[in-house]
Amino acid sequence: MAGKTVIVHSNDVHGAIAGYANIAALAAEYESQGAKVIVADAGDFSQGKVEVSSNKGLNAVKMMNAAGYDIATLGNHEFDYGYAQLKENLKEATFSTICCNILDENGKPAFEGSKVFDIDGLKIGFIGVNTPESQTKANPALIKGLTWLAGADMVKAVQAEADKLKADGTDVIVVLSHLGVDSESEPNRSTDLWAGLTGVDFIIDGHSHSVMEKGDNNEPIQSTGTAFASIGVIVIDDATKKIESNSLFEIKEDTAKDATVAAAAQKIIDRIDKEYGAVFAKSEVVLNGAKAPNGNRDSETNNGDLITDAMVWKILQDKESLTVDADHVVAVTNGGGIRKAINPGDLTKKSINEVLPFGNTVVTIYITGAELL
Repeated sequence: MAGKTVIVHSNDVHGAIAGYANIAALAAEYESQGAKVIVADAGDFSQGKVEVSSNKGLNAVKMMNAAGYDIATLGNHEFDYGYAQLKENLKEATFSTICCNILDENGKPAFEGSKVFDIDGLKIGFIGVNTPESQTKANPALIKGLTWLAGADMVKAVQAEADKLKADGTDVIVVLSHLGVDSESEPNRSTDLWAGLTGVDFIIDGHSHSVMEKGDNNEPIQSTGTAFASIGVIVIDDATKKIESNSLFEIKEDTAKDATVAAAAQKIIDRIDKEYGAVFAKSEVVLNGAKAPNGNRDSETNNGDLITDAMVWKILQDKESLTVDADHVVAVTNGGGIRKAINPGDLTKKSINEVLPFGNTVVTIYITGAELL
């Protein structure tokens, strides 16, 4: 691998912190073969499992530091704990964070839009972009003042960064995008972005949890799935200054791990298991954790029913403050907030947190039946 530069990348890790030992080991393996290595992430690293949500995403940043990440863009879930918390977490980061389409309350870029790595004269530029869906997938009160450029404006923002990098003599330009390819994300998908760009060589994508080495129309877009199902690999030839290959490296039970990174992850996992691992109930059935079809985003499910029944039960504990009869209490929850199934067997606080990882609160409002409809 001498004379090659390799980008190894992840996306949508969602708290699967044991996998950081795999990406660290893979990076080290390429380096041992003579390659120069850049480690990158396309967002959604700070939410999804108790291991990272227990301290509002900070553990994810610490694990990325341990694994030797060089650069990352932001996913929508980085904003779950609020912009202020995100900025505090990123103060601990030893990697760079880039995103060009988020503006602050003054209309200025909230983050650096791009970064260039000069590796023995080979200039590799990264541009970050975050899904505009973050505006509605995060608590509006916690991201107040931020604005997301979307559609054509988002494309223009990325193109402006690409033009700047080209003007500075950057050889290879890679977009780190947390956009995804789901039809519901149109016109803000990575494929939409690619169609509007010139001068960009590759897109490392996240958000839709897709496992893909190229787009449906052969666009140079790669995504690794979620939770370290695989690690993305992009090989650049230093002499020609061109991308010569891209692929996905599947993670298996016996895949090599960096011992130091694995120990750091295990320390967090053991603490969470001790704190959240006590059994308090049993389930006799599978509680549906699917998205769609026949899941929590398009159907009635037993998991959704259990959660909303629990919400009604909780509100009815305080009958004295209710101003309506008990049979007029209705619970509504967001199907996208139900993230995992529960299998028959023991239930722990950890398993409940994996089903409902976002730390939402129950709020009571009074509306008419017409307003509800």
